[in-house]
Amino acid sequence: MPRPRTIPDEALLDGALAVLRRAGPEGMTFAAVAAETGLSAATLVQRFGGKAALVQAALLRAWDLLDARTEAADAAAPPGPTGAVALLAALSGDYGDDYAEGLLVLREDLRDPVLRRRGAAWGRVLAAALGRRLADSAGPRPDLGRLMAAQWQGAVLWWGFERGRSLPEAVAAELEAFCRTVTTPADQNPDRSRLRGSSTRRDS
Repeated sequence: MPRPRTIPDEALLDGALAVLRRAGPEGMTFAAVAAETGLSAATLVQRFGGKAALVQAALLRAWDLLDARTEAADAAAPPGPTGAVALLAALSGDYGDDYAEGLLVLREDLRDPVLRRRGAAWGRVLAAALGRRLADSAGPRPDLGRLMAAQWQGAVLWWGFERGRSLPEAVAAELEAFCRTVTTPADQNPDRSRLRGSSTRRDS
């Protein structure tokens, strides 16, 4: 009897993730993943048991990949606000014309408490990386890092509606404007500086 075909776990989940991104959660079936990976649907059912477990495993793989990309982007980006913009620009590469379909995948992340925890942990790491580059005389500003991350996601959303220029151009313009606002010297805008100094700081 021939031995069932096997592939590395990472390759299997990369194939499942490709199907999920291409066909959406509704179109991700054991048959579709079997066709993508060359494994039999029966093998996949034996491995994961049900579709929900397969979707979760694929999205956990996506978080692993994003964690690795974030670490690499953090290591490569220079210090200061310019580096904060560069870091987020590097993380914008996966967005494109399929942005709307990507929101369906995000919905699965938001529904699953395990995946939500991964997203929250990634957000804290990202805010810290940005906060080091937005540091002031008192030290890193992860609170501003979180605000910048929110501004980034907002910029991507508005780009999804407008599409007037490339995503990297749109993101860079929005984030450069954000950095100019939050790093205005005190002698140029004392009221804003006072507000920044009284804002609640995050420890992570």
